[in-house]
Amino acid sequence: MDDGGNGPTTGSGLRGRDLIGLGGVLVAAVVGGMVVGLLLDHVAGTEPLFAVIGVFVGIVAAVAAFWFRVRSALRG
Repeated sequence: MDDGGNGPTTGSGLRGRDLIGLGGVLVAAVVGGMVVGLLLDHVAGTEPLFAVIGVFVGIVAAVAAFWFRVRSALRG
């Protein structure tokens, strides 16, 4: 059976829109962490300490979100 251009449906797995969503989650987590870090740096006057910490926290959050979403999609 065809699902409208995203390939055959097999009941579980990741389709095109799922992969786009994963990319959005990854970008949002890293950029969000960086922005929060930059704002904290501006307030505290500690450039670039919090920006670097924010990027690393964003990367950890992105990896966790990626892991849970992919695991859920493959089980589903």
